Formats: sequence, C-alpha cells, structure tokens
Amino acid sequence: MAKSYKSFTGLSGFKYKVEGSTVSTVEEIDYIQEVSVSKEQSIEKAYGANKIAEMAVTNGTVELESTFHKLPLEDRTAIFGLTKSDSGVIGVGNDTPPYVAVMFEKTMEDGSVEYVGLPKGIFTFAEFSGNTKEDSVEFSQDSSTGEFMQAKVEGFEKEQTMLLGHDEAGSTTMRDAIHEAVFGVAHPEAGSGLGA
Repeated sequence: MAKSYKSFTGLSGFKYKVEGSTVSTVEEIDYIQEVSVSKEQSIEKAYGANKIAEMAVTNGTVELESTFHKLPLEDRTAIFGLTKSDSGVIGVGNDTPPYVAVMFEKTMEDGSVEYVGLPKGIFTFAEFSGNTKEDSVEFSQDSSTGEFMQAKVEGFEKEQTMLLGHDEAGSTTMRDAIHEAVFGVAHPEAGSGLGA
C-alpha cells in the first residue's frame, strides 16, 4: 500500500459512548470545530562514568481538547457525569465523570479519512464564558478536555491508549474496525457494501 501524504482539512464524526451507562448507545456530537490530541511522554536518562548509560521513555495519558459550535446539554450531562432532577433540571455538584470512549474523523480533500479512537478516558467540566450582543453577531463555542488511559483492546497483546487508521475514499474498513474496537459494537453501516 502506498503512503498517503495528504494533510487533513476537516473534522467530523465525533462520537462517544459512556461506559456502564443504562443507555449504552454510541452518541454523535455534530459541528466539531477544533481538536488537539497530545500524548504525555518524557525521556528519562541514567548516567554513569560522566555520560548517559541508558535512556527510556515514560508514557503518560493522552489529552484530548475539542471545540464545538455547541455542546448540547444532553451530551454535557452524559460526559461530565451531571445529575438531573425529577423536574429535568441539571445539577452541577461534586460529580464524578464516567469513563467515556471517543472516536472522531480527520477528513482529506480527496475523500479519504483518518480515524482516531480513544477507548477509555474522563472529561472534566468545561469552562464557559459569554458576551452581550453588540452591533454584529458573534457565535460562541463550547469546549471539552479529557484525558485517556491505557485499556484492553481486542487484537493487541498490550493495553492501548489511542487507535489510528486510514481509509481511502470509498472504503470503510478502518472505520468499522476502530469503531468496534473502541465502542465494542459494530458501526451502524458496517457491511453495507461501502467497505473495501
């Protein structure tokens, strides 16, 4: 297979599933605008005889920062672990967020897609701010930050923190494989004839 050097120009398909929820469905949040994924790593060095004797890499979590045009209240309630009263009011207290699995798509101009899957992490309650309406309309944004840890993923001997895959235009092989690995269920369109 030839290497792809196409840069991604868009984002779509941000999906999540709350671990252990009574409604264990994969939910999609539309209108993702920005995403930043960083893997915490540091190089540790052992010294001897006035020089470096050995080096090793220490791995930490993967941090996901995402910005949306709007993060609906239902999704904030689910991923931040907020509680709802009998009358439907959402309460923000000393809530413990649930573990969440996430997957999103980085799209290219030629129709190919790179998938990013994060099997197990926690989101922290997002900061929000706003301005009064002035002479022109300015749209607000909602953001979220989560950290993802290693988790067992079928097909791998060692636990994994992040999964990556690439499909050429018209193919869905990696989409289907990563969706099942991250969420534990088949993609709704798997086997629809779109796969390679």
